[in-house]
Amino acid sequence: MPRTLLHLDSSPMGDRSISRNLTAEFSRSWQLANPDGLVITRDTTASDIPAVTAAWAGANYTPEPARDPAQRDLLGLSETLVAELTTADEYVIGVPIHNFMVPSTLKLWIDQVARVGKTFSYATGSPVGLLKEKKATIIIASGGSYDAGTALESYNFTEPYLRTVLGFLGVTDVTFISAGGAAVLARGGDRDAFLQPHIDSIRAQFVSA
Repeated sequence: MPRTLLHLDSSPMGDRSISRNLTAEFSRSWQLANPDGLVITRDTTASDIPAVTAAWAGANYTPEPARDPAQRDLLGLSETLVAELTTADEYVIGVPIHNFMVPSTLKLWIDQVARVGKTFSYATGSPVGLLKEKKATIIIASGGSYDAGTALESYNFTEPYLRTVLGFLGVTDVTFISAGGAAVLARGGDRDAFLQPHIDSIRAQFVSA
């Protein structure tokens, strides 16, 4: 069976996005390493993902055979997003830090895919993630540097949050690539020079694989 990559972007900045540039590089490198592989592309900024409502929650907790057409319609996008997650063997997720956290559209995506009986279970009485044997690479871009040992380290809620959410869903093989300090580009810094070490880090994952 060919392997499948889920390529997920959440930056609203289009071609100017650092995280999108780097997820595109990851996807290219992955395809070179997996010439028969398939890539699923998902852009949270273009997917019109709704917020969870009381009606959505009611539909989610209604047993599938008992759901009426309106409930099935409410869960339609969620079912598609969950299917993308379960189908893929590997994920690359581009994440710009917005106000110390993930972008709002990525949080909406998480709310749609974190579903009991779909991506996690309480069948044993304790939560068990159902996305087993998956691998994720999270590429985080930020204007400031939030890496360990920096002055802003304590403001980095993005990495621990994503590690916790993915771990809860069963994804424990997670690599984080940090592209911090991008504010230098607004002050005339060289974009290619800024991107190159992060591109090298991405390519190195496939050389050593």
